[in-house]
Parts: sequence; C-alpha cells; structure tokens
Amino acid sequence: MNEQQNTTGQAGPAKPRHRAERRFGRTVIGLAAVAGLGLAAWATTANAATTTRATPTCSAAALKAGFGRGLAGGMNHQGVVITLRNLSGRTCALRGYPGLGLENSAHKKLTAHTHWGNTWYAHNPGKKTLVLKDGQSAEAVVAWTHANTGTSGAVRASFLEITPPGATQHKTLAFPQWVDHGDLSVTALARHIDVTP
Repeated sequence: MNEQQNTTGQAGPAKPRHRAERRFGRTVIGLAAVAGLGLAAWATTANAATTTRATPTCSAAALKAGFGRGLAGGMNHQGVVITLRNLSGRTCALRGYPGLGLENSAHKKLTAHTHWGNTWYAHNPGKKTLVLKDGQSAEAVVAWTHANTGTSGAVRASFLEITPPGATQHKTLAFPQWVDHGDLSVTALARHIDVTP
C-alpha cells in the first residue's frame, strides 16, 4: 500500500512540480532583484544624506546680512530684498525662512509677527537647500504695510533682526520704518527671487 502511494505520488504530476520549481526560482530571482534595487536606492539616499550632513548649516557668525533692492508700491505697501552672504571661508548651507524681529532705537524688542510665504512683491520659491560657497549669498523678500506715520497699531522700528534658518543668533540692520501692527511677510531664501516692481 505504501508502494502504491509512493508510485502514485511520483508518476503523474512530474511536470507540474518542475514548472512550480521554475516559478519558485523566478520568484526568488525577482525578489533578489527587487532587494538589490532597494539596497541601491538606500545607498543613494544614504550618500545624499551624508553629503548634506557634511555641509554644516550657516551660522549667524558666518553670514553678513544686508539690504538689496528697496521695493515700494501702492496701497501703503513697502518691501526690501534682504541678503545673507557667506563670509566664513568655508562652504555652508541654508534652508527655509529667515526669522525676523523688530527693535526700537534702544535695541529693545518690539511686538512683531512674521508670516512665511508669498509677499506683495514676490511669489514664495519654497524651501530649498542652498549650498553657499565662501562669498556666495542667498536672498529673501520682506514686505509690510505702513498706513500713516503714528497710526494706531503701527510699530515704529529702528532695527530689523534677521535670524538665519537653524540659527539661534541674529544679525541686526538699521530699519527706520513704520510697520502696521508689526506684521512682516517674508519668502523662503533662494539664490535669486524675481520681484514685481
């Protein structure tokens, strides 16, 4: 009886088992190929992450802040292009939005609110990692409104604080402006931002 069962088990389905083995072999090869692609993608991501980690974030001390083009317009709008130039002597990176603040003539902080995104003068370029070699710079557009000098809710500023993304220290620039409610809008940093005159 055992012989019949063994004979029956071997005789008929020899071909299907052979096909199944081939299918199994193909599956194993396919899985190995997918795993290989996964490892290659992981290696590429790891290399990119290593490259990004190797470039330090620009500190406030590494940068020189300045004003570029001044922007004016109707409906009490005003703005300016701000620049951050790498003068550290080595390559560093910036990504995102500069922090902004207002100070009075005695360098005391004033009430200020910063809004990230589009401004009256420029579309927001979005966050991008900018690798700046020594001497290279990035810019952002700052905008605000000023109704009339001394209007209720207007803040009289003397200085603008600019904090680079990822930094805890700021740069200070002379900024003798009236700013309605201390509200400032700013784009993300970019190599260059097209502005509407």
